[in-house]
Amino acid sequence: MGQGTGLGLSQVHGFAKQSNGHVKLYSEPGIGTTVKIYLPRSQTTPTAAQAMSTRIAIDLSDLKVLVVEDEAGVRSFALSALCELGCQAIGADGAEMARRTLAEHTDIKLLLTDVVMPGERGRALVASIRETRPDLIVLFMMAYTRNAIVHNGMLDPGVRLLSKPFTVADLARELQSALDERRGSAVK
Repeated sequence: MGQGTGLGLSQVHGFAKQSNGHVKLYSEPGIGTTVKIYLPRSQTTPTAAQAMSTRIAIDLSDLKVLVVEDEAGVRSFALSALCELGCQAIGADGAEMARRTLAEHTDIKLLLTDVVMPGERGRALVASIRETRPDLIVLFMMAYTRNAIVHNGMLDPGVRLLSKPFTVADLARELQSALDERRGSAVK
């Protein structure tokens, strides 16, 4: 407690690798640590059409989302991002609060939950919620790579996964994809 989770370095490493870069660390006891992040320089400038393609193409004003995240800063960002996208968003700091909130707000359509939380993890939370809310769309978020999460048995292959840190555009794309997938399965 009070020493951090150790996820910060994992997030930095993941961001650098996803961006085709790398990280160098140098540390000496009593002196400090230097972290250098090397990222490739972009040789192009985005066009107006490319910038527009990051915008979400569906109306999210009727989408009510529950964000389950134990880190207050991440939860606050996710709630703000969802509101910026036009969603209605409610936050919960853990599994117990999430269950209470879902019971009180039966109109919640999507659950955005962290995978690794103190106490009950995201996978166990979703399994318990599925008993009463099989229709709930679930989007997991995590600070590890997809391979690390799936290979360590924290999640099953094929689940919706949003890597932290994420942008509003990343969240918009995942929401769009999840809702499109739901519409597609409803048509069948």
